Amino acid sequence: MTRWSTEKAHAWYRDIGVIRGCNYLPRTAVNMTEMWQAPTFDPETIDQELGWAAAAGYNSVRVFVQYLVWEDDPEGLKERMDRFLSIASRHGVSAMVILFCDCFFGGRDPYLGPQDGPVPGVHNSQWVPSPGFERLADRDAWPGLERYVKDIVGSFGSDPRVLVWDLYNEPDDDLRSQPLVKDAFAWARSVDPVQPLTTGPWTWNAFEDDLSALLFELSDIVTFHYYGAAEDIGPSLARCNAHGRPVICTEWLRRHHGNTFADMLPVFAENRIGWYNWGSWRGGHRPTWPGSRSRAIPPRRSGSTT
Repeated sequence: MTRWSTEKAHAWYRDIGVIRGCNYLPRTAVNMTEMWQAPTFDPETIDQELGWAAAAGYNSVRVFVQYLVWEDDPEGLKERMDRFLSIASRHGVSAMVILFCDCFFGGRDPYLGPQDGPVPGVHNSQWVPSPGFERLADRDAWPGLERYVKDIVGSFGSDPRVLVWDLYNEPDDDLRSQPLVKDAFAWARSVDPVQPLTTGPWTWNAFEDDLSALLFELSDIVTFHYYGAAEDIGPSLARCNAHGRPVICTEWLRRHHGNTFADMLPVFAENRIGWYNWGSWRGGHRPTWPGSRSRAIPPRRSGSTT
């Protein structure tokens, strides 16, 4: 399988309709490990929250999967993913699924078992990457990463409940993650999914960097993150639109920086951009706090819808 043509990408985008989504983690979890491990998987809360999301007008969620959970229990993870997708589908909600992530708010690599509790006043205090920087640096671990991508994408690659594969959330902007980004796309394409593949630029320089150029080049559809003021989005949006493909903003909402629903939704509507705001419900990962290590109580909330 090769990269989608622009015609195929636009045909897909016309068919799916307007995307109104949020990044999702149940309020009972501090990170994706806790969300997906068998002892802490919480379908009752997921059902309640996705019902709320649908009632509020959302029709999609962006959800992170943890490699370590697959490594420990691949069949169990896929069963739980299937249950999650069934719950979401029952509420008319699709899923954008993320396999890798370099975000490191918790300051440590992922681990199995009980997760530490949230730190008061700290955004995403227990968030861990997937697969983690130890495995990223160890090429002997990469055959496992390949099996993971092929197993998950292969298992759900023709599933209409999965809308998009977002293969790698915010890959590190140095050189160490780029080889895995490239391999992840190759591995996913080798199992021929019907859904588009993407990884979105996220840097603060209007995507004028080598990493962003690579992500634009690899992706079937253009996705991006934007936490700046709505009035400053022009250069970033121009970079995204230059590729002639559908555009979806997969992270936004930073209220104390002029990035609010009132600010951003008109921009998205005018430019036919689908969207997933950051955060869903206030809970263990504390998305309402600013994205820093500061413990000071902010004057205004950051992300999250409630």
